[in-house]
Amino acid sequence: MKIVTYNIQYGIGLDGKYDVDRIANAVRGADVIALQEVTRNNPRNGDRDMVAEIGEALPDYFAAYGSNFEVNIASRLENGRAVSTSFQLGNMVLSKTPIHLSRNLLLPRSRSLETMNFQRGALEALIETPLGFIRFYSTHLDHRSPVERQSQIRFLRQRLLNYALEGGGLSGIPEIGLPDLPYPEAFIVMGDFNMLPGSPEYVELAGRPDHEFGMPLTADLAVDVAQRLDVAGLVTWVDPERPEDQSRHKCIDYIFTSASLARSLKHLWSDRQAAGSDHLPLWAELS
Repeated sequence: MKIVTYNIQYGIGLDGKYDVDRIANAVRGADVIALQEVTRNNPRNGDRDMVAEIGEALPDYFAAYGSNFEVNIASRLENGRAVSTSFQLGNMVLSKTPIHLSRNLLLPRSRSLETMNFQRGALEALIETPLGFIRFYSTHLDHRSPVERQSQIRFLRQRLLNYALEGGGLSGIPEIGLPDLPYPEAFIVMGDFNMLPGSPEYVELAGRPDHEFGMPLTADLAVDVAQRLDVAGLVTWVDPERPEDQSRHKCIDYIFTSASLARSLKHLWSDRQAAGSDHLPLWAELS
């Protein structure tokens, strides 16, 4: 099973051009795809409906989209009919097999008085895979504040670990004649975390290595695939203002799994050839 996460930056690449096709080509072939910064009616990319365009570019994938907010930008009356037009920004999950259940988790945030701070979210999707039912999360954390990221990680970690107790997005559905869904312990969280390896917010989710025994593999912590597979020098973000400056290359995108999936992890790599965003697609293979 191959999975990939990609912050697509509204479809705008390192060359400043909008191109959904090159984004689709960069992720095509994965069994599950997580995308961040997917927008509708965004002034920065010409008001494109990226959800529709991505669906057209990847027609053989099932898709779920979670908008974290909606801002009215051009709602109006036309011939006596109300027409709503809103700017939306959120995350997307695409899957080769049907998505059985999805919900959008809105992450904690604080009001910013200077740098833009928009509502962040984690889109949860329940998917049946060759490894069984797994919960996938397309995630995007705050870019301004490690304190806010730590708060968001704490909230997200509670949702990951308490899924069976909370019932996920919907429970008790036999009441309306539908079969109950499984509540799997297994999860994969991927996306743009805007944090550096070993930072306090990273430790909140994945822990820190012990001086004698290394990184613990415990049910209450997520597994960083890069750390588990000992992948060094990973780059997932390139400064669009200085793309040739390697000192500005960072690893801020991650794939984390539940401890139960750690032994299934085989490979992890970023696609250094992709140019559809300031981020790079991050791939993992499990078997």
